[in-house]
Amino acid sequence: MKKILSLLLVLALALALTACGEATTAASSTQAPAASATEAPAAAPATEAPAAAEAAEAPAPAAEAAEAPNDAQAAVAALVGEIATAIENSPEAQAALEGLGNALNEAVEKAKDSSDIAYVLSKGTLVVGITDFAPMDYRDDSGEWIGFDADMAKYFAEKLGVTPEFIEINWDNKAMELQTRAIDCVWNGMTLTTEVKELMNTSDAYCKNAQVVVLSKDKAEQYQTAEDISGLNFAVENGSAGAEVLDELGIPYIAMDTQAKALMEVASGASDACVIDLLMAGAMIGEGTSYPDLTYTVELNEEEYGVGFRKDSDLPELFNLVWLAASRDGTVEKVANTYGVQESVILK
Repeated sequence: MKKILSLLLVLALALALTACGEATTAASSTQAPAASATEAPAAAPATEAPAAAEAAEAPAPAAEAAEAPNDAQAAVAALVGEIATAIENSPEAQAALEGLGNALNEAVEKAKDSSDIAYVLSKGTLVVGITDFAPMDYRDDSGEWIGFDADMAKYFAEKLGVTPEFIEINWDNKAMELQTRAIDCVWNGMTLTTEVKELMNTSDAYCKNAQVVVLSKDKAEQYQTAEDISGLNFAVENGSAGAEVLDELGIPYIAMDTQAKALMEVASGASDACVIDLLMAGAMIGEGTSYPDLTYTVELNEEEYGVGFRKDSDLPELFNLVWLAASRDGTVEKVANTYGVQESVILK
């Protein structure tokens, strides 16, 4: 029953995405009515969702719909929740769902080659590509993957009704891992660079970040600007945003497999400095951490994180809706507070 309900909810969300797109198009036209935004959810029985029926009879003005697409998405997310509650509380609806089970599974199986949502549902897992990157993705004492990104990936998988699986990847090969379906998404504090956006279909930004220079505290005063650091020996994760920044500055570096290894190079004295994510620096260096003698100085840029999916994937739109709902109900903020990244997350 739970699997069938999850399938219906995901299909409802997919239809809602189309409806939102139609509503935006309608709102931009002076001849087309804005009521199209309310047409997709009509499958909900009128006796179970009176609010939806009233909304259909009194559509918002086109100008307001155009100015507040997030409100339209929030209404869709709320309506899907109402549908779920109505189904769970109705024996008749549950019986109907049982009858739909085989048809839904057959439809998903046929659609999996053209739809990532259907593909993930058909196999029952969401495979998440990550690296060891605290506070976003890292293992606890029992070996389980935790962190802000890991916990939100588990939440997203739960909403899909599938099981999350985490696989450590070579960061430089992340796009290839996606396209070969070795993983379903890259969810690991990934900066939305131009290259990433060209190689993947990405979600909306969910977190703010920067690339920072990390070095020994006793050298910090000498290196306070981008001009000061040009003579340092750097270690940087290969294919990372930090590597891209140093490439732009024309500063050579030693390429490492992960940001954690780049940090270890500096701690051991093998390199003068490294460039890592600000969020990682805040969690990993300074007083009370494993690297109390390290600090960061220069912020080389400002950037944003997003989740990467396959090119032409339909999962990003679903992610954006789930993130919207999780922002509105306090889930995002609660998880962010757990890992100390509440100042960086982007709430919708």
